[in-house]
Amino acid sequence: MDVQRRQSNKVTPPSHLPPPPLKPRHHRRDGVVDDASSPKASDALPLPLYLTNGIFLTLFFSVVYFLLQRWREKIRNSTPLHVVSLSEIAAIVAFVASFIYLLGFFGIDFVQSFIGRSSQDDVWGEEAANAEQQILRDDKRNTPCGAAAASIDCSLSSPSLIVNPKLVASEQLRTQDLTLSLDDAEIVDSVVSGSIPSYSLESKLGNCYRAAKIRREALQTSTGRSIEGLPLDGFDYESILGQCCEMPIGYVQIPVGIAGPLLLDGREYSVPMATTEGCLVASTNRGCKAIYMSGGAASVLIRDGMTRAPVVRFGSAKRAAELKFFLENPVNFDTLAVVFDRSSRFARLQEIKCAVAGKNLYMRFTCSTGDAMGMNMVSKGVQNVLDFLRNDFPDMDVIGISGNYCSDKKPAAVNWIEGRGKSVVCEAVIKEDVVKKVLKTDVAALVELNMLKNLAGSAIAGALGGFNAHAANVVSAIFIATGQDPAQNVESSHCITMMEPVNAGKDLHVSVTMPSVEVGTVGGGTQLASQSACLNLLGVKGANNESPGGNARLLATIVAGSVLAGELSLMSAIAAGQLVKSHMKYNRSIRDISKIAA
Repeated sequence: MDVQRRQSNKVTPPSHLPPPPLKPRHHRRDGVVDDASSPKASDALPLPLYLTNGIFLTLFFSVVYFLLQRWREKIRNSTPLHVVSLSEIAAIVAFVASFIYLLGFFGIDFVQSFIGRSSQDDVWGEEAANAEQQILRDDKRNTPCGAAAASIDCSLSSPSLIVNPKLVASEQLRTQDLTLSLDDAEIVDSVVSGSIPSYSLESKLGNCYRAAKIRREALQTSTGRSIEGLPLDGFDYESILGQCCEMPIGYVQIPVGIAGPLLLDGREYSVPMATTEGCLVASTNRGCKAIYMSGGAASVLIRDGMTRAPVVRFGSAKRAAELKFFLENPVNFDTLAVVFDRSSRFARLQEIKCAVAGKNLYMRFTCSTGDAMGMNMVSKGVQNVLDFLRNDFPDMDVIGISGNYCSDKKPAAVNWIEGRGKSVVCEAVIKEDVVKKVLKTDVAALVELNMLKNLAGSAIAGALGGFNAHAANVVSAIFIATGQDPAQNVESSHCITMMEPVNAGKDLHVSVTMPSVEVGTVGGGTQLASQSACLNLLGVKGANNESPGGNARLLATIVAGSVLAGELSLMSAIAAGQLVKSHMKYNRSIRDISKIAA
């Protein structure tokens, strides 16, 4: 969407009209123009402000000195401190009164600045409105706009376009407020030239939508490329300010499909999946149907703990080992846990594991984080512990709050073995007739394919946590729909899929083991309207007040159950030789590209 450019024509009031009266003002040292009639917080004082301040400052320090001297004498004479004389009571009352006044005094100028600023804005708005009305009354012409004088702009769409000569001096004091001195086209030019940083538009304009609109136009102007297909309208840019995305220019539309119902642990879930890959939702939906017709799936949560691993350096390997022994000593754990848990009412330190590399020490902290995914929470707790350790290890040099031993957003054996976030196992027994009628294959073919593809094939490829068919497909789709961090799909998709015949070879037992599902239902993208709606659909929106962390744990099991359904369906399609056929049917565009190009 292009920003409409308008020529900024100055409108000069007729010379025979007197200028609108201006209210008297006073310039403060900080550059703010105060109205002389505006109320001030200091007007409530019976004495001049400087005199009142002097009295209370003198009173405060006098009574403090008096009380310290009296209590010093009592300590020397072994007199109880709670035994006070009348003069001491009066001194205590005077101390409290002077302290309250001085505490309030620091807020007087702060409050007064807000009062003065609001009054100033009212004056500006009133004068601009008066000037506009005066020009409209004077411009009673019947000729069309094109025949009017070039110096008059017929489209008085905003009072900010009317320049009153009386306000020029005050205008210079308010150059930081772009809405009073520049229209959108001029701001775009300033952004392109670099005089106004693009990242500061939200703070300067006070309107997130307008900032995105101007930034978008500036980008198109500077690059010479159109982004017309990227939508701008229909999104709440205020909701992402300071928490989800910086310097927005629009948003990307990703369709959301529904797979299910997924029958998991006796409850049904309609699973939202945001994806642009054809067949994915349909395939997962078929897996959900097979699970449902076989009596449902069951899940178990093995671990729940987010990790952060700082790296510190010492002068020698011996000192690094000493800190390792200190941290892993059970005697010290309770003390460290108290220090760590101060970071949040939900953070609870579970364990600390260390690894030494030369004179460097990597400390992997694991803690529960309630319904939040918990990266910020665990990082704050780790910082508390590092500050505490400096008392006993002053030679410790903190290289980084994260030393990649966590390990976040990277495939790592430590996550595959130790787990990170939620460790979940989900299983189901698929009946023989369901395998044949719904999945269009047989149990023996699925078991053989799983061994040769997911197990042996992944081992030959040197896979790390990738002993599955396409767990990342399902995880990514649910992550995007529910406001999770898509980059954490890397470790969250660690999965091993197991299949084996049961009940004399007639039925199929299938399971997925996922040691590091990193999800949350509060914070980050979960607070956005669309993602919040998807979480609400699953019944896990927000925090669980009855059982802290319950919603996040439930979401992790739903992710694992959905992966189970996706694995079951894709493996069946490959075993039956239907993969290429189904993708040609559902994952190919039916639009004639040649006609669209023409």
